[in-house]
Amino acid sequence: MGKQGSLLAGVAAVDITGTADEQMDDPLYSRIEADKGTDRLYVKALVLQHGATTAVVITIDAVAIEEIGSIRNNYLARVREALQAEFQIAPSSVLVNASHCHGVVCEDVAERTIEAVRLASECLVPVRVGTGTGHESSIMENRRLRLKDGHVADVRHAYSLPPDEQIEAVGPIDPEIGILRIDKVDGPTMAIVYHFACHPIIGVPSGGNTADISGFASRVIEEQLAHGAVAFFLQGCGADINPILYRDFDNPPDARTHGRQLGLSTMRGVGTVGCDDEARLSVLQKTLKIPRADLAERIVEMEQEQQELLASLRPTNLNLKSYIPLLIKHRLSPEYPSYDAHRYLHEETLGRDDLRRLDAKNLQQMEIYADNVQTMEQLTRLQVNLNLLRNHQARFVADGTGYIDAEVVALRVGDFVLVTFPGELSVELGLRIKASSPHAHTFVSGVTNGYLYYTPTAEQLANRGRAQEDSDCLVDASWEKVFTDHVDELLKQL
Repeated sequence: MGKQGSLLAGVAAVDITGTADEQMDDPLYSRIEADKGTDRLYVKALVLQHGATTAVVITIDAVAIEEIGSIRNNYLARVREALQAEFQIAPSSVLVNASHCHGVVCEDVAERTIEAVRLASECLVPVRVGTGTGHESSIMENRRLRLKDGHVADVRHAYSLPPDEQIEAVGPIDPEIGILRIDKVDGPTMAIVYHFACHPIIGVPSGGNTADISGFASRVIEEQLAHGAVAFFLQGCGADINPILYRDFDNPPDARTHGRQLGLSTMRGVGTVGCDDEARLSVLQKTLKIPRADLAERIVEMEQEQQELLASLRPTNLNLKSYIPLLIKHRLSPEYPSYDAHRYLHEETLGRDDLRRLDAKNLQQMEIYADNVQTMEQLTRLQVNLNLLRNHQARFVADGTGYIDAEVVALRVGDFVLVTFPGELSVELGLRIKASSPHAHTFVSGVTNGYLYYTPTAEQLANRGRAQEDSDCLVDASWEKVFTDHVDELLKQL
């Protein structure tokens, strides 16, 4: 079993792919045809043990741990209670991270999660660990668009983009792949834990059930390593990070391309990571009181903005059927749109300007019609985000406490340091925490041990109601300081 004081590890993966009969009546899954699934979804368990300390890292191919999606709200408590009863593992030592893919999982996912931990616990062996990084910048983009008027819009399927001329800049990405390599003392690599920030939400051409980008990436890693190695994907601060070409209208959605690229980039990083006998293992957990947002005033402001936009719509005699042919003609021949040039020239010899007058009238109506379309698109964006605010305001009123509990976990394995939070964290917050951490290899994960919707930065929340991240959100802007202060404290303790 190795020398006294060795770090022990065990891994296991259990299939949790849902069926068409298990598909929920939920907008997240309305486009998924579960019976056409082309790949499998998994719950994976990594059990780590050093002396009296045990930590369990569970990754799951699902959109979230409870609250939204197909994992029921008693999942985490059931899993933790079972692990404590069977293995005497403290609930605070169990970390469950959702990949945030939009796949359909099976109804008995809690039981299969417990089984994965059981299988991993039965195969504990001495291991050596190493920490490093990889790099991947070609498969994702920041979906928040900074506009020239000072506001921010976002790239979604739920509504159209602002006009190109209104967009000034985009936000950053985080190309770093965090890597924890776990090798058997007397054998090959047992596991790769890789951390990356991106929404895995492309889908596959068939429209079937899929683990998406992270699922395909993990398959590449596992095939390359062989010998039963298991790849664990940890979702990072990807709240505002979309896959590149997320709004591609010319090609079927295909997560395989992105996933394979991420898998290969991870493997390049793995090749640079050496393992040693550093056996340090520690896990800290703290439950925070996060302030909820009272959205009543912002809702009134947005409703007033809607009324002003509606009032700005102007009458026009065009509809879509008449507008498009006119647009094509005026773009193809701005000088002679209504007929060939010779007719215009003929009119000029007669001292007439009938066609010129028609063109001017049509251009005026086209401008009004185009302005109305842009107003309609703006109204759509407002309406979608306003509905999110209304939903969360109803929860704020019903809760009555003004706060929400949020669990923060800090895990250290060798030199690999991980901090987690239940909300969807933005990339800018993750980059700041990593830059200020006293540990060289620090990684930050959202959607872990629960789900608190989006938790954007205080700066992003100044944009409330204009993008999904700042609208589908429970928290007040003061939440960020509460979170980062406790993260700083936990990182120091590690």
